Amino acid sequence: MYHPSTVIITILAFLLTMVMIFIRPKNMNEAIPATIGAIIVFLSGSVSTLDLIDISSKVTGAAVTIIATIVMAIVLESFGFFRWTAALMLKLSKGSGIRLFWYTLLLCFLMTLFLNNDGSILITTPILILIFKNLGLKNRQKIPFLLSGALIATASSAPIGVSNIVNLIALKIIGMDLYLHTAMMFIPGTMGLLFLSILLFLIFKKEIPTQIRLHSYSIPLTKNNLFHPLQKKTEDFFEKQKKLMIKMLIFVFTVRVSLFIASFLDISVSLVAVIGSLVLLSWRWIHLKINPKDVLTKIPWHILIFAFCMYVIIIGLHNIGLTNLIVEHFKVIVNDSLFHASVTMGVITSFLSNIFNNHPALMVSTLALTEMGLDPILMKTVYLANIIGSDIGSLILPIGTLATLLWMDILRKNHIRITWLDYIKVTILVIPPTLIFTLLSLYLWLSLVFV
Repeated sequence: MYHPSTVIITILAFLLTMVMIFIRPKNMNEAIPATIGAIIVFLSGSVSTLDLIDISSKVTGAAVTIIATIVMAIVLESFGFFRWTAALMLKLSKGSGIRLFWYTLLLCFLMTLFLNNDGSILITTPILILIFKNLGLKNRQKIPFLLSGALIATASSAPIGVSNIVNLIALKIIGMDLYLHTAMMFIPGTMGLLFLSILLFLIFKKEIPTQIRLHSYSIPLTKNNLFHPLQKKTEDFFEKQKKLMIKMLIFVFTVRVSLFIASFLDISVSLVAVIGSLVLLSWRWIHLKINPKDVLTKIPWHILIFAFCMYVIIIGLHNIGLTNLIVEHFKVIVNDSLFHASVTMGVITSFLSNIFNNHPALMVSTLALTEMGLDPILMKTVYLANIIGSDIGSLILPIGTLATLLWMDILRKNHIRITWLDYIKVTILVIPPTLIFTLLSLYLWLSLVFV
């Protein structure tokens, strides 16, 4: 038992941290209040040095994997992948804003599968911004593409475990490999994404421009750009770069497949990811003569600091009895049936994710799960429901995922205004029904195939 003062300080530190993150005085970086809160919790005594070591052991491998993936995104940018893809999307859209909207969602889905949700945000958001610079869209016309793309990019991490740092950490806690996660989750997760896409289209249909300038895919040529305003030269260079881009995408896809093979063979997933990123960095150094040191300044370290510090705070809450409270109140419901287990824990994880981010929320719900004494199939089902709540249900508020925080940061740097209110007015309509639909799809899929 902890001293009452320790309990009070831990709870107050958590509440103060959340308030500061929500109000963000003077656009304060989210990592600052999280760091202060973590220090207070550690000094209060609810988190020990051994806890910090344990957190580091759980987070390090997943963090290294995510950093390696972000490095791959940086390398792709250096080779002009962003501009090449922007030109391709505008070319394929054939002057239709509706068609561009659906290509945007497809791009975000594929980038998350090829990389991860954070890497997808780092790639797709700049691509969309490049497109907007050549279309002259008003701010309200940008929102359907940017917001829908961000939601799909983040939610697309649900079907495969390797697409999200929080999924990787939970996999380690629960003792489940990437192959089994994908086999059980890919179908219901993808169905949920299709459902979300349709809802987003119905909401934004009136805001999406029906026609866009077809010639806009001629993106201006500068020192670092790939395209020339003259149509013929653009097409010639586009075709020339096509082979290089396809080769790079094949390599990235090979690395992704290797992660699953490594997980199946019990080889370090993070080691395979690092090797892949080092090969790409070397490729860039040889062909473009760009020193790899630049990645040190481009990796969003503050996002990783935020994640670690939020874990510290949540472990403090866990140590003073938060997890026991969840187990006590929901163990009977979870044990009642596969259906109740799926829906209940998915909704709980979603709620917790929107309060204090999906990383610590999933850790709390996963730790609670391991203490419920469930049979193997029920435990795996509840774990997957937690993933849906963490990856999809967490999107109601911007603070719910690191990817959306990263997305907001990119928009601020590019002077694109999408407020929390703009965000929530859409997510409050599309995320709850998508969460329930995906949880029901999970239940039906597992009942038909795995039970």
